Amino acid sequence: MLPLAIPNEEVVAIEHVILDFNGTLAVDGKLISGVVPRLEALSSLVTVHVITADTNASARSELASLPCTLKIIGRDKQDQAKLEYARSLGLGRVLAVGNGRNDGLLLKNAALGICLIQQEGAAVASMLAADIVCVDIKDALDLLLQPHRIVATMRN
Repeated sequence: MLPLAIPNEEVVAIEHVILDFNGTLAVDGKLISGVVPRLEALSSLVTVHVITADTNASARSELASLPCTLKIIGRDKQDQAKLEYARSLGLGRVLAVGNGRNDGLLLKNAALGICLIQQEGAAVASMLAADIVCVDIKDALDLLLQPHRIVATMRN
């Protein structure tokens, strides 16, 4: 469990981190350098989930050795599929990270949502739905591994 003491709010007990794959953990279907050790460290604190439409059909092989649960979703209603997956875990215990339009509902409804703007860009609607925006997955994962950084970002 990862307790997040967000200023002016109750402590949020994050048990699950849901990550998108392409545009978030990977570019062109390949994991971004530096992601693996951070996911390994994070997995000792929370359950890591990767939910993806798997545009490049590489998520399974890229994530095979990592301690995470992979969920590949279909082509239709992807935003709803991601939200329903998070609901099954308990939205109040989920921190979500993504960049695409199909991540917007998840980012908005999770206890905390982080939108990434990396090489593949980010959907504006998802940026507006998120609580935090980062420009590098390593920075986003480091926020979780060093939660005092979230406090600095979220204080009012």
